[in-house]
Formats: sequence, C-alpha cells, structure tokens
Amino acid sequence: MKICVDLEKCQLHGQCVIAAPELFSFAADGKLQWVESPSGSQRRQAEEAADVCPEQAITIEA
Repeated sequence: MKICVDLEKCQLHGQCVIAAPELFSFAADGKLQWVESPSGSQRRQAEEAADVCPEQAITIEA
C-alpha cells in the first residue's frame, strides 16, 4: 500500500492528521508529512484520512 498526497490540491486543513495521527502530521515548518508506505494493518486509517480530506487530495494505491 502507498499513500499519495497531491500537494497541489492539499490546503492543509489537517483533517487527515485528526483522522490518522499515526500516518499524517505537520512538520515544524507547517508542511504536511505522511508515511508513504504504511503497514497493511493501517489501511483503515489511511482510507479514513482519504475520506475526510475536503479537497480529496489523498489517494491510496494498492
């Protein structure tokens, strides 16, 4: 599984950080950071983060 974030679409609302704090966070400079290749057991969290993104900037590849 791979998490992809379209940074052109991302508006840094932070809903992904709230939904999946183990996978998404903000760096000290305010930029979004994420785990690109999480474990299979974290798929549900990744899907939840993608679902709550207001800009639909997060996609999950098999």
